[in-house]
Amino acid sequence: MAQKGVQLDRETISCSICLDLLKDLVTIPCGHCCKNCFKDHWDREEEKKIHSCAQYRETFTPRPVLVKDTILAVLVEELKKTAPADHSHQEVEENICSRHNEVMKMFCRTDQQSICYLCSVEEHKGHDIVSAAAERTERQRELEGSRQNIQQRIQDREEDVKVLQQEVEAINHSADKTVEHSEKIFTQLIRLMEKRRSDVKQQVRSQQETEVSRVKELQEKLEQEITELKRKDAELERLSHTEDHNQFLHNYPSLSALSESTHSSKVRDKLQDSPLPELTSYNIPCEITLDPNTANTYLLLSEGNRKVTRSEDEQSYFSHPDRFTYWAQVLSRESLTGRCYWEVERRGEGGVDVAVAYKNISRVGESDESRFGCNYKSWSLDFNNDSCDFWYNNIKTPVSGPRSSRVGVYLDHSAGILSFYSVSDTMTLLHRVQTTFTQPLYAGLRPFFQDNSAEFCKLK
Repeated sequence: MAQKGVQLDRETISCSICLDLLKDLVTIPCGHCCKNCFKDHWDREEEKKIHSCAQYRETFTPRPVLVKDTILAVLVEELKKTAPADHSHQEVEENICSRHNEVMKMFCRTDQQSICYLCSVEEHKGHDIVSAAAERTERQRELEGSRQNIQQRIQDREEDVKVLQQEVEAINHSADKTVEHSEKIFTQLIRLMEKRRSDVKQQVRSQQETEVSRVKELQEKLEQEITELKRKDAELERLSHTEDHNQFLHNYPSLSALSESTHSSKVRDKLQDSPLPELTSYNIPCEITLDPNTANTYLLLSEGNRKVTRSEDEQSYFSHPDRFTYWAQVLSRESLTGRCYWEVERRGEGGVDVAVAYKNISRVGESDESRFGCNYKSWSLDFNNDSCDFWYNNIKTPVSGPRSSRVGVYLDHSAGILSFYSVSDTMTLLHRVQTTFTQPLYAGLRPFFQDNSAEFCKLK
């Protein structure tokens, strides 16, 4: 036996006024059948003595008697059991016109409100009126457009968030790399300082040993001289007690003569020349490079601009107002203030000027105004295998001391101290200047002959 089912269209058996399923079904001559809706409608028309269909306005005189439609009521009850209601009671009430108690199936675009069909021919007559369904369709399209716009903005903002997150990650990565790099640099600096501290300590102890040995040698000579003088004094005392005049006169010339002692003056000179006070004042060694804009065109720079070589061929440097045009000289890029120490290694048979100079030293021409050591703006040590001289303001001072291929330079700018050392296994002071520096200084080099070179050493 086939299963029985209900195939009724819900809209067909719904009241066109209240939009709910038909209840208390009745029948009037035009065939419409919701009792409560018709009763309310006819109660309002009672004074007119004319009664009409609430849906299509067909009129009836007299007022029809509402007769219950039993069969249709059964069908509606069956439909209620098999299909849930589409609208809640609240929704139904919201769709009823409060003025006419009619379903609002139309929309007034002029006043932007839902209306019933009676409103459309009364207070909204002549307005731009469409069905609620048509207006919904139009607004639905707008809604979909708004949603698409919002979704696109959401997508754009999510992309922006991703970009910002990538930027955060890049910043964090860069910071981590910078910290890692700085840690390496500071570790290297600490090692360099530790190494330099050890080197300075070793140099000081080595110089201490040399100087102590020299001083002890002088001390022994002085003690020998003291012993000799005491012996001489005893002989003179015995002579002074000689009663024989002739014997006194005979012995006096040989005992009274005293040799001139130079040991005490040597001690004072040596102590003044001692480099120990300066060695204990070292700061971190200077890292000096040469400035290509100052180099004479016959100078070739190399080794990261730390080395200069006198060349036979002219170099293709750009024209620059800081360049030395005649003398084969070059200045450092770094200015020197405070306490600084650096070393210069000389190579080749000829000599090299190791200098410091003010920045405003003359650069043009062959006059002494632009040559290291020949003016009051520069100080220079001229050293080679055969001789060593210090120059300032065109005055030469011969310098004695051991020869080596390396010269150390110590500068205490504020104290006005400039010292030059011969550097080998030990350090020996060659010359020391005490003056007043009025400007920052720059290190300078001048190789004398072709293929001579000089290089700022890397101090470790």
